[in-house]
Amino acid sequence: MADKPGLLLIGGATPRMMDRFTADFTIHKLADGPDLAAMGDSILAVATNGHDGVPSDVLAALPNLKIISCYGVGYDAIDTSVLVDRGILLSHTPNVLNEEVADTAIMLMLATYRNLITDDAYVRAGRWAKEGNVPLSRSGSGRTVGILGMGRIGQRIAEKLAAFNATVLYHARSDKGMADMRYCPDLTQMAKDADVLICITPGGAATRHLVNAEVLDALGPEGMLINVSRGSVVDEVALVKALQDGKLGWAGLDVFDAEPHVPQELMSMPNVVLLPHPPSSQIGIVAPRHRLLWGALSPQTWQIVHFVQFMPESWQMS
Repeated sequence: MADKPGLLLIGGATPRMMDRFTADFTIHKLADGPDLAAMGDSILAVATNGHDGVPSDVLAALPNLKIISCYGVGYDAIDTSVLVDRGILLSHTPNVLNEEVADTAIMLMLATYRNLITDDAYVRAGRWAKEGNVPLSRSGSGRTVGILGMGRIGQRIAEKLAAFNATVLYHARSDKGMADMRYCPDLTQMAKDADVLICITPGGAATRHLVNAEVLDALGPEGMLINVSRGSVVDEVALVKALQDGKLGWAGLDVFDAEPHVPQELMSMPNVVLLPHPPSSQIGIVAPRHRLLWGALSPQTWQIVHFVQFMPESWQMS
């Protein structure tokens, strides 16, 4: 194809994705340090992920950008106000990760309660035969679980918790009228009433450090924090201190404020389970996400983008 449009790739891509991209685009990888000042006007599309998003300086260097396809559920790392002002389309991949993220949240809760990681290490080190049984762990069943955020994934977490006879509380911007769950307008009070606090709210400025020292203190030394949302939602400094001081009992963390960099203090804590943000890396969901990503960047979509871009102004909706 002659004069293929330019596509800026932010973050990684699978071989299958690259094959599809190169068929219809000239690819520029942000990781290679392209001179955007010199060639940014040739880039009409961006493919990125929910974590990396599109940095503001990069967005400003792409004057002819028409569409951003985000390979993830969240798009809080993209300044949507700029997109609205410039008429740039944005797509993402909702629903594909609902089951995986919900499963990961519950897995973290169970692994943390049952000392899965430390007990596994105990066996592998040969200590079971030499030193006898490990200390007793705690059950994950029959717990009161507070869910911060009651969107699609929050609802799936709540539904899956029914298998563990959990009492479910939730905090969101409004009462969703959810059956068999209690709405809590005050997050700190919900944390005080809960055994476990699961964070599954969107990231961004509005939720930054929503889980602060006050919330962690309310959760208490017998409480557990599970974060599968965004690292920014939890005040990480306050979290480390609460764990060090014994003011919080356990934590299961899938996301971090500056991931992939994890606070060193967490590494040696036996009451903390750490994951490298893996739900989006499951084999069974890669193909559906590819289809959604490519659907946004397909030639058919480009025909629509071209039509909207160049149709008479009187036809366009304000």
